[in-house]
Amino acid sequence: MRLGEKIRYLRLAEGTLRGLGREMTQQETVRAIAREMKKPLSQSYLSQIENGARPHLTNFTRMLLAKFFGVHPGYLVDDPEGFHTELISDARVKEDQLDLWLISGAERFARDPKISHALVRLAEHEDSRKCLMLLKAILDTPQLVDRLFAVLAAPVKTDTRKREAV
Repeated sequence: MRLGEKIRYLRLAEGTLRGLGREMTQQETVRAIAREMKKPLSQSYLSQIENGARPHLTNFTRMLLAKFFGVHPGYLVDDPEGFHTELISDARVKEDQLDLWLISGAERFARDPKISHALVRLAEHEDSRKCLMLLKAILDTPQLVDRLFAVLAAPVKTDTRKREAV
């Protein structure tokens, strides 16, 4: 995994941990670092790191980001091709790659919050590959998409006397 991907993933994890239900933006991240760590980091520098324009961190920045995100400073480097920190199956590697691809897609569709959120939720699922296979099966079944959408989008009516869904 590249350093920029790790930082984006850490922003997503941090946003989830802080109850945002989404990734922290770069601006939110640098503000939180300034507030909590009492050290400066510019949004443009963070952007350059994430986009690969700055492939190496200064020791100061590495230590600051490691402390803020609660990771070992050695994590904040590019991993060698094919490197994994644990013994994992090929399926898990592919699942991680799929999740990163989905998160990247969510970033690209940030101006469409529903699509962006759907992609993040899919990436957060324990088995995003299975979810995509389910979506394929739905799409392969004639008119199922429209029927499911109608059912899921319909408001739930309640009977106030019984408090049960009608």
